[in-house]
Amino acid sequence: MADWKAKGKAKADAVLSLIPKEWRLETIPSIEEQRDVTGPYIQQFLSAHEIAITETDAVGIVAQTTAGAWTAVDVARAFCHRAALAHQLVNCLHEIFFDAAMADAARADRYLAEHGRAMGPLHGLPVSLKDQFHVKGVDTHMGYIGWIGTFQGKTDTGKERVFESEMVRELRSLGATLYCKTSVPHTLMCGETVNNIIGYTHNPTNRHLATGGSSGGEGALIALRGSPIGFGTDIGGSIRIPAAFNGLYGIRPSAGRLPYEGMANSMEGQNSILSVVGPLATTPAALQLVFQALLTTQPWLHDPLVLELPWRDEAALAISDPLRRITTPLSFAVMRHDGVCAPHPPVARAIDIVVHTLEKLGHTVIDWQPQPTHATLMDICNTIWSFDGGADCRKDFALSGEESAPQIIVEQAAQADASAIMRANVAHREAQKAYMEYWNSTAELTGTGRVVDAVIAPLAPFAAARPAGYSYYGYSGWVNVLDYSAVVVPVTRVDKGVDKKRRVGEGFFEAVGEVDRVTQESYDPEIYDGAHVSVQLVGRRLQEEKMLALAKYVGEAVHGVAA
Repeated sequence: MADWKAKGKAKADAVLSLIPKEWRLETIPSIEEQRDVTGPYIQQFLSAHEIAITETDAVGIVAQTTAGAWTAVDVARAFCHRAALAHQLVNCLHEIFFDAAMADAARADRYLAEHGRAMGPLHGLPVSLKDQFHVKGVDTHMGYIGWIGTFQGKTDTGKERVFESEMVRELRSLGATLYCKTSVPHTLMCGETVNNIIGYTHNPTNRHLATGGSSGGEGALIALRGSPIGFGTDIGGSIRIPAAFNGLYGIRPSAGRLPYEGMANSMEGQNSILSVVGPLATTPAALQLVFQALLTTQPWLHDPLVLELPWRDEAALAISDPLRRITTPLSFAVMRHDGVCAPHPPVARAIDIVVHTLEKLGHTVIDWQPQPTHATLMDICNTIWSFDGGADCRKDFALSGEESAPQIIVEQAAQADASAIMRANVAHREAQKAYMEYWNSTAELTGTGRVVDAVIAPLAPFAAARPAGYSYYGYSGWVNVLDYSAVVVPVTRVDKGVDKKRRVGEGFFEAVGEVDRVTQESYDPEIYDGAHVSVQLVGRRLQEEKMLALAKYVGEAVHGVAA
């Protein structure tokens, strides 16, 4: 259809029109004029009180709102203002519903005044949502032009304006204020965020780089402090990639810990590797706050795939006591290279920082040399992702006739038959079993008599991808194949004076393959200077409480301050 570009622009303009005139920016600086739009740059458009509110983490905000020191209305208004600014600077929002948020915040204030207690553990806390969540009265288009004004591309369901996802219902019951939905790449299957409605979502700390994907709008919005905490999803790294690229904490839980019921998705019905939902925030304490709060709603009573597994304090306390002292020495493994693609120099340096910090604190770190190899795991992953041959994504592009962004790989293959799917599922299970036994074998190597507590690994080979340059997903996808719980911990920033470019060939750095060569050539210290650099800590399946405790401990150890 010839009008898909016009329809996409009209939708983008309609969202912009919802921003109050007094919050509109007269001009947007070019990347060359202003590489970093976080911190002092965005602060110039805010009052001192708005800055104080929006630069407080989620735990601190709830402490203020439940005590009545800050009204939920003031908090909502401050974050709506900052989110509006963020969107104008980096294109990070798909939907704005500020008026509904202000009404919800006013109800929270009235409840506190009338009852003398908070509505719930998230009283007055603004929460942003990736545009897979259905919110009553708000579009869910997920980057597809053909989904605008529909229910997942269908117009005859009656759900377009009334349906809400299960987690949305739970967040409301806990007292949270919902106010915006954030940008995603169409199909969701991309480590960058781009679509034909909002264009490209840039990394706000370094607009030469990607914000990540597919929960890229969440990463950008929280980096600009336009949200204290938000929810993304992860089938191949889509929570962890934006968290890492934007210097945030984020957790990819195992399947079955948090409710996914009633959310939009790509390739729905592909259940061999499940997409999972999880939070991104500025502190690990904020992640724990919302994770623990959601489990108090007993989501297993409303989502058939959620396990009846309440929050387990003992798992976190096994890592550290309430005084944040490690009670027993820990053991870690480190993966510096997965055999396919070497990390860029700043990522390698971040891994070394974490390893050296933990060793100085008396913990053991061994090398991680797993079987099966991560190349094998990614072969399994790619086979499973390709079951439908791209039919689902092609169907949704066909609704409007729009073109796919060049970064998006849409399969053009035959669909797998039942026998092929069964064979892939057997290979998947056998790989999970073999990897499990490898992890068990580390008890003989750690010196603690126990298996390693977590694997320290890159999340991606780069601090952030350059636009149209996401060359390798192996460092994130293996976690999804194994369904392990993993957290991202920010470590440092790229320093062009320290993180020099490697010379490839001629007796210097030798690439192990074409992907490795292309990835190394994409590194430019001048372009990357100042970008956030993070690592991931990977635990075993369903170890979310433990991994959140480790994120806090490692973050504090690396930075020397409370994380």
